[in-house]
Parts: sequence; C-alpha cells; structure tokens
Amino acid sequence: MATVSNALTGKGRVSENVIQQVTSRAGQLGYFPSAAGRALKTGRSGILGLVMPDITQPVFPEFAQGVETEADKCGFGILMANGRGTGAGQDAAIKKLIQHGVDGIIVIPQRGTTPNISAVPSAIVSTPGDPDNIVAANHAQGGQLGARALLALGHRKFLLLGNDAHSGVQKDRIGGMIDVLKGVAAYEVCWTSDGFPDLGQKHAHGVSAIMTVSDLLALRVVTEAARRGLECPQAISVMGFDDLPLATAVRPTLSTIVPNTAELCKRAVAYLAAVIRGDAQLPAPSVVDMTIVLRESTGPATTRLSNSKKGEIK
Repeated sequence: MATVSNALTGKGRVSENVIQQVTSRAGQLGYFPSAAGRALKTGRSGILGLVMPDITQPVFPEFAQGVETEADKCGFGILMANGRGTGAGQDAAIKKLIQHGVDGIIVIPQRGTTPNISAVPSAIVSTPGDPDNIVAANHAQGGQLGARALLALGHRKFLLLGNDAHSGVQKDRIGGMIDVLKGVAAYEVCWTSDGFPDLGQKHAHGVSAIMTVSDLLALRVVTEAARRGLECPQAISVMGFDDLPLATAVRPTLSTIVPNTAELCKRAVAYLAAVIRGDAQLPAPSVVDMTIVLRESTGPATTRLSNSKKGEIK
C-alpha cells in the first residue's frame, strides 16, 4: 500500500518502472486518489476558496482564471463563490466555503465591508488603503499614467468620469488623475449616479479628453459622443480602465489602463500558501503597478485651452 501511495503521489523512493506499472494499472481500473480520504488523513483538502463580489461583472473572470492557474502550480484546486453584490451574500459565500472544508480563502471584498474570517487562513485583495489588504492594484498610479499620456497629447481640459462616488477603487483612480492634472490643466469630476453628463455641452466648453474609471464606462462615452456627432478621437479622446476584451473588439479600439492581474493573483496565492504551510516569514502586503496601452480612442488635442483659469471647470 505504501509503495502504491508513493508511486501515485510522487513521494518516497520508488523506481520509475514501478511508478509506470502502478499508474498504468490505476488507469485501467479507473482509479483516482480520494480527496476526501486524503483530507481525513492530512487535515487538508487541497482546495482554496475564492470569493468574488459579483461574478456578472466582466473584470472578475480574468482574476478567477489567474488564481486558478497560480493555485494549480502550488498543488491546490479552486472552489469559487459569488458574493452576489451584497455584504450578506459575501458572508454567506465565505460560510459555505468554510463548510466545504477549504484550506484558505481569497476574497475581493464588497465595497465598504471587512470580511471576518477566523476559521481558515485568508488573503484580502483590496485597495492599498484597506488595512486588511494583502495585495492591491495601484489604482492611483494607473490614473496618473492616463493623465500624463493625455497631457502629452496636448489635452488641457478634462472630464473625469466615474459611476460610484463611494467606491474606494474609483476614488483612488480619479484621485490619481487629479494628482497629475491639478495646477496644469482644467478638469471636472462627474459621477453618473448623479446623471450622465451632456457631452456636447462639455465639448462646447472646451473639454477634449474624457478619462473614465472603467472600460464599460468609456465605451458608453464613445457611444454617447457619436450620437452627438463627436467623433473619437478627432473631436474628443476617451481613456478606459481595466483592458477588458471588449476594448479591442470595438471601433475605435479603446485606450486603457492595464492592471497586472497575473501578478496580483500570483502574490495572493503565494501569501495564502505560505500561511497554510505555516511559514515563519510571510510575504508583506504589497501593491502592484499598472501599465497603459494607447489605441485608437485617444489622439492629439485639436482644441486649445481657453482663457479660463486652470483648475476645476465650473
């Protein structure tokens, strides 16, 4: 029994000939090691839980795939749960994963929540300002990248567009944009929760660049601008965020800020694996910078800054 176990798990001293005989016979019998039995013996399931805020949002599938890839490298499977867009849904998802015996849980928390997980190790993937954060994308730095790129193209009047003024991620992204624009360009912050801005009016008042907090919002801007006869990027440049697959499936293709999702997943899984192993020294909380890709939706400014004062557009 010990020899068969070692041959199937790759542990212990077993010759290559014996490994081939055992695995061949196991395949003929349709035998697979019992995860439940192994869990009873080792006290570990070999499964990590992943809680997503809302799996209907297009930014999360890539993250889930990245976590699965990294977990597989570490010998773990993944069990995913959907927070369904609410704090109560998130709590229920965490509880179910614990009941299913996961060894640890990775959570992207719902806005305004602090997941309370004590039964198993956990890794929180949140904003840099979250005290419980283990790894975060550098949202402010991403906003800075976009603002610098559009300034370099000659734009001097900006509309900064978000859809949730209470979102820490969106506030960080717009905050990064403002850090670069303040004192050198005119800008206005608008939240679509208060109503979608009149793009024709904004353009008439000199706005030549619109920076958004997401690709979906940027695509809506491009569509609404076209309805008002504003061609992109000839009349107005538009910048997205997240580099969704849709960004290259439309025309004009969308300039956007690109999170390093693969690195985020790698660090989150590495931290959780270290906790589960009981490593004496754990990876420190970290922030992952973003990159920018310029495509067809941005171009040189065709209008000049008016005589209005630099700062916020009134």
